Amino acid sequence: MTTSLDLRGQAEIAASTLPALLAGAEHLATTVLLGDHGRRRAGMGDTFWQYRTAQAGDDLRSIDWRRSARADTNFVADKEWQIAQSVMIWVDQSASMSFASADNLPSKSTRARTVALATAILLIRGGERVGLTGETLPPRRGGSQITKLANILSQDETADYGTPETSGMLPHSRALFVSDFMGNIDAFETALLKAADLGVRGVMLQILDPQEETFPFNGRTIFQSMQGGLQHETLQAGDLKTRYLERLAERKDRLTHLARTTGWQFHTHHTNAPATSALLWLYQALARSV
Repeated sequence: MTTSLDLRGQAEIAASTLPALLAGAEHLATTVLLGDHGRRRAGMGDTFWQYRTAQAGDDLRSIDWRRSARADTNFVADKEWQIAQSVMIWVDQSASMSFASADNLPSKSTRARTVALATAILLIRGGERVGLTGETLPPRRGGSQITKLANILSQDETADYGTPETSGMLPHSRALFVSDFMGNIDAFETALLKAADLGVRGVMLQILDPQEETFPFNGRTIFQSMQGGLQHETLQAGDLKTRYLERLAERKDRLTHLARTTGWQFHTHHTNAPATSALLWLYQALARSV
């Protein structure tokens, strides 16, 4: 049974990580010089975007007669296409993401949350609406949305591996999934197929620790999940290296193929690489997913 003291302790731990996450994401966002995001387009919405000269085929009801009265031609007041400017984010907050093989490396979770939040900051500053998949945080703009994102992303989940949440996705929006994708791959496939059915296009960023790519183990080794729910002991860890690397390559190939067939993009980032490289790839990939 969880007591009020337990809840308070958990809340204080979460609160202590919030300023660091916000500061790290803000700093990362400011290191990336980006021009006009160039993703606004005319369409259904209620927010004014721009005036343009009326063209053949425009409905008379769309003409702004007050603006047109000040010129010799008619003008249409375009609205922003709100749905296409919504970006839904899912960040794996499971226990497997807390792994870091060395003290001088960030955990996969720290890198994933920082990069995802920095991406959200850049998108919101560029006029986009950003939210989280599920029902916890619908897409909105503004500085308060960034704080809400940081607060939720500062929380941890108890599951060994993450499963992407696809509820709450808006049709024809864009999405960002950040994970190590080490969990049940069928769940990721189901999530992407569901998103594709809604016309959602997006990007998957895989975050891995460099040790997970090299498998530098020999002799007696105990492999254990971060929560201890899974465990395997071997006396000859080196004998497992080839098979492990083959299975990792197979998983990446399947994720790449899945992304290609659903109109998404897939990329692997390692925690010993600069965070800016991941952020640049994410921002540019989201631009290509329009």
